[in-house]
Amino acid sequence: MNANESLITKFYTAFANADAKTMSECYHPKIHFIDPAFGLLKEDQVSDMWKMLIQKSKGNIKIEFSDIKADDFSGSARWIATYNFSKTNRQVINNIRAEFVFQDGLIIKHTDSFDVWKWSKQAFGPTGYLLGWTGFFHKKIKEQALLSLKKFRESK
Repeated sequence: MNANESLITKFYTAFANADAKTMSECYHPKIHFIDPAFGLLKEDQVSDMWKMLIQKSKGNIKIEFSDIKADDFSGSARWIATYNFSKTNRQVINNIRAEFVFQDGLIIKHTDSFDVWKWSKQAFGPTGYLLGWTGFFHKKIKEQALLSLKKFRESK
């Protein structure tokens, strides 16, 4: 295992242990994070997002990771988050593909990709099934995620 594969492993092991501090230590100060729920987050927003998600899960999130690959510049992994979505208490099993770019021995860019419609069907049931594929619904998910992050950051 090379240094960047070890870094990815450290990141997801910390996530599985609800250790947002160690997760944050894996990131470069100029980190950019992108995913379908939050869109683009930068710097402290990224660490705050993980802290918020860990707190909201109240210890009821299971993180599994595999397929870690990395070289000196980029890497990837697959991970699965199993949790109850806070708004509906419905169980979600989210399969995610992560891609990374490294700088100075840390993650400077982290991109998570997942099927939003599949996630919506699990999180929202029939409403997610009917509307989860639409741009309107994706926009609403992102607005709600960003509002939650904003409120979390204001409460710190």
